[in-house]
This record gives sequence, structure tokens and C-alpha cells, in this order.
Amino acid sequence: MSQEQFLKRLAVDGFPEPILITREPGGFLDHHAHPFEVKALVVGGQIDLLVEGIRTKYLAGDVFHLPRNQVHAEWYGNQGVQYLASRKYFP
Repeated sequence: MSQEQFLKRLAVDGFPEPILITREPGGFLDHHAHPFEVKALVVGGQIDLLVEGIRTKYLAGDVFHLPRNQVHAEWYGNQGVQYLASRKYFP
């Protein structure tokens, strides 16, 4: 997905403007959850997410979505990862 397509999709889905997140090469974040829903577009590098026992690789152009409070783990590729993330908070 292109960045333009991603931004349009966020607007349609009621998500705010995304921010650029950069993670270090070879990094790892153990199981955790966020108090917000997130939609993200990978713009460089690689991120692997483990959700409900399934590990999925995301590369540039891929979009991932995590519902609020979704427990997951993260691995960052040899070049790290950069992604545009939009976070939707709930009252």
C-alpha cells in the first residue's frame, strides 16, 4: 500500500494523523499490549509480530492492525524498522 492510500484509509476509518516510529536493528519487545488501537504502514525495514501464536513478517508497503489490548510480541529486522503508526484512543 502506498503512503497516500494509507493516509486516505486512516481518514475513512477515523484514525488520526500517523507518527513515524523507528526501532533498532535486531531489537525485540516481549509480550505486551497497548491501551489503544493501532494501524501502521511499514515504510522501511522489517517487523515481525507474534499474535495469538502466529508470527507474521511485515515489509515496506505492508499494513498491520492491532486492536486495543491485543497481546503481541515484536521483532525488528537486521536493518531495524520504520513505520507510520496511527493510534486510536478510546474514552
